[in-house]
Amino acid sequence: MHARATILPLTLDRVTYAHGSTVLIDGISTVIGASSRTIILGPNGAGKSLLLRLCHGLIAPTAGAVRWAGADTLGRSDVARRQAMVFQRPVLLRRSALANITYALSLQGRLGRAERLARAHEALAGVGLAHVAQRPAHVLSGGEQQRLAIARAAALKPDVLFLDEPTASLDPGACRAIEDAIRAIDAAGTKIIMTTHDLGQARRLADEVLFLCHGRLLEHTPADEFFESPRTPQAAAFLRGDIVG
Repeated sequence: MHARATILPLTLDRVTYAHGSTVLIDGISTVIGASSRTIILGPNGAGKSLLLRLCHGLIAPTAGAVRWAGADTLGRSDVARRQAMVFQRPVLLRRSALANITYALSLQGRLGRAERLARAHEALAGVGLAHVAQRPAHVLSGGEQQRLAIARAAALKPDVLFLDEPTASLDPGACRAIEDAIRAIDAAGTKIIMTTHDLGQARRLADEVLFLCHGRLLEHTPADEFFESPRTPQAAAFLRGDIVG
């Protein structure tokens, strides 16, 4: 991981989120460390995307706490800067692919123009988009836009990158390119925490699995154990493709 002090591990302490009388995330407690790719799985409506948003701080839990190890020494603002998130439908600026990244870097206020350009070009090359650097982001294909969003996040060199269904509705070639980018970002020292509906993708990318069902965390296990011998009947049913009750 990073030579600098990391904000990890991430501790969830009885994290709950309710909308009115409906409990959507139900008392989740676990610790997510720095040394593995974490994939969050579960049936539709399990709370996967909502859990990502709670971890990233986009919404606050209605009970319980989300704690980063570095918060006490680094401060809340620095912890926030050290994490990034890419959504299922990325929001891009009506600028070139390159400018999407240099603008995000400029908001950090710590890099000169030359370094911003160098880092942006490096990020584009890392996701196979060097050839579209000057092309307007809005004319790129869906897969290229998602790779651009991932490159923009990776250019910030966060400790943690949250990815919410990054290959949803993309063709196999685009999925493969994004998976390659995820592996490269992980290898460069950024922790990946990701949701996916694609079990094949989860098998290829996961080091550990968090399995959610009806807002509850039922399993947090190494990936090989989860796929070979799930501990709960709900996970076993999910892996068989059955409806999970």
